[in-house]
Amino acid sequence: MNKILITGANSYIGTSFEEYMKKYSGYIIDTIDMIDGSWREYDFSKYDTVFHVAGLAHANPNPEMKEKYYKVNTDLAVETAEYAKKSGVKQFIFMSSIIAYGSKNCYIDENTIPCPENFYGDSKLQADLRLQKLQDDKFNVVSIRPPMIYGKGSKGNYPRLAGLARKTPVFPSLNNQRSMLHIENLCEFIKLMIDNNEQGIFYPQNKEYVSTAELVKTVGAVYGKKIRLIGVFNFILKPLSRKITVFNKLFGDLVYDKKMSDYKGYSYCVNDFEESIKRTEC
Repeated sequence: MNKILITGANSYIGTSFEEYMKKYSGYIIDTIDMIDGSWREYDFSKYDTVFHVAGLAHANPNPEMKEKYYKVNTDLAVETAEYAKKSGVKQFIFMSSIIAYGSKNCYIDENTIPCPENFYGDSKLQADLRLQKLQDDKFNVVSIRPPMIYGKGSKGNYPRLAGLARKTPVFPSLNNQRSMLHIENLCEFIKLMIDNNEQGIFYPQNKEYVSTAELVKTVGAVYGKKIRLIGVFNFILKPLSRKITVFNKLFGDLVYDKKMSDYKGYSYCVNDFEESIKRTEC
């Protein structure tokens, strides 16, 4: 019986993983809240894996938030891992982010050096670096740096694009490329990390790169809408995607080299892109 503790209540990834794992036997999963500090009195020793999902998601440029990002995304993660290690837990899994590489690195391979552009990205990177130092022969540390995660009930860029797809009859045909990760594919990947008592930094993603135009068109098709893709504004949008953040998120390129996302021959992508959109929207 594999006993897993999720540290961070009510998180999208944590609750999705707990729900996903109900179809498998041989796992006991508990969740604790990390907000009030009472977790420091909780008995971690009965667990094999601590899956840490507590944290501040998405970048907030307000300078007043800087200290809080490091306190929650870095210091809390490290303190939790240290407590888990002291308690005899075998494995600690941390949810990092592709944002650790910044947006200037459009194509990320194994030689790309992380270069975060804001304190959200840097707080995740600093946690990665400090957590990896806790690795030893009795305590395995996993950092997962996923691209944009989407799925039923997800927040962030995906629901905004999906909302647009339900309304617009036309959309720019700009053929950018993005790495994405459906929540069920991520959950299956995390299960593999636990089953294999893995350690290291990992970069899971869907098998397919996706353009924003293809995403909007596919979402529209789920609702029976045929969205017309037009190229008249592409010559303007491409330069803007390199200079302005909002356009970069919509039309810029950001992908992992697919070789980085291979994991020992395992097929963790349980849904292809089209099926994942159907499962997200229906």
